[in-house]
Amino acid sequence: MTSLRNVWLLNFSTFFFFLGTSVVTPVVSPFLVSLNAEPFLVGLVAGVTSFLSLISKPIGGAVGDKGYRFHALVGGNLLGVLAGVLYVLSALTSNVYLFAFARAIHGFSMGIFFPSSLSTAVDLAPVGRVGETLGWRGMMFSLGNIIGPAIGGYASDLIGFSGAFALTAVFSIVGALLALIAWREVGDITVQREEHEKASYRELLRVTFVSASLTLFLFAMSYAGVTTYLPALYKSLSLEQRPFGYYMMVIGTFSFMTRLIGGRSADRRGPLPVTTLGLVLLLIGYLLLNVYTLPPYAYVSAAFIGAGFGLAVPAMQLMALGNLPRRIRTMGSGIYTMFFDLGTLAGQVVLGYVAQVRDYWGVFPVLPLILGGGFITLYAPVVWGKFNAR
Repeated sequence: MTSLRNVWLLNFSTFFFFLGTSVVTPVVSPFLVSLNAEPFLVGLVAGVTSFLSLISKPIGGAVGDKGYRFHALVGGNLLGVLAGVLYVLSALTSNVYLFAFARAIHGFSMGIFFPSSLSTAVDLAPVGRVGETLGWRGMMFSLGNIIGPAIGGYASDLIGFSGAFALTAVFSIVGALLALIAWREVGDITVQREEHEKASYRELLRVTFVSASLTLFLFAMSYAGVTTYLPALYKSLSLEQRPFGYYMMVIGTFSFMTRLIGGRSADRRGPLPVTTLGLVLLLIGYLLLNVYTLPPYAYVSAAFIGAGFGLAVPAMQLMALGNLPRRIRTMGSGIYTMFFDLGTLAGQVVLGYVAQVRDYWGVFPVLPLILGGGFITLYAPVVWGKFNAR
């Protein structure tokens, strides 16, 4: 049975799952700094989540393709509950290793949950409204990442690290219950295996896909410097966690506002100019962050970063996946999104070394340089094509 009720049960399950993951975003680095962790260790522990999310996405996809999509949705949320409990225990015992293990579990839960969340949205969409359904799902994802950091920053200041970490478990329990209700009404989804032309994954080597994937990698690598080391800097300066929670809320709000504009503009004008504009706004945000690193003026940089994020992401997705043959588009989507995880992981580790050598202030001048490489990978196919045309 498919109905709008079930679609919205899935949407709200997605919202609470990502609320549970993002509520700890402004707390991770400050918590590690409070335990006197060195900057490089901060980057490593933060990178554990990205690494486990990266390697578990193929597992999540395989589980969903075998017809166990609701199992993955419920299981991903339950793993989030376990991560939340371990977060609390690590805070009570001041145990860095237990916290790192909890981050690993949380990363694994993301890789399990995300593929089935996306594919089940398509399965439950009313006839002729698949795009609209995916759009609402994306808004729930964005909304969770807007509200979560603000709640996490405020909660950690008000009730401490343990209280903020406990919210992860609470939100994940709600997400699991919503997925269970939808599962009970819909039942297991049987995946139809139709005969089709044998996929040739060599087609993923087409220039636009490679260019967009490499640009996404550098994009994510630079963005990881903001999400990982700006809260660590604030903590080292004895600021509360709340300011960074607000910073992420500004990014999420402007990203939310421009995401639909980015997608529609890419359809009309092509993905290249829209991606370029997004990266330019992101670059301006990074430059402003170097000038005004501390609140309240830092929030201006957050607005530019969020707007650039919202414009560039859908345009790069269209550039990478729009021209792929349907028979390899699912694999292409998985590989493309893995470049974001790889970029995030690389940024957390490499910039952790920079912070170790030059302290946290030294991270932010590097971000425009990394993003500059994104402009090179974005326009390399254009330059190469014009060169060969001569």
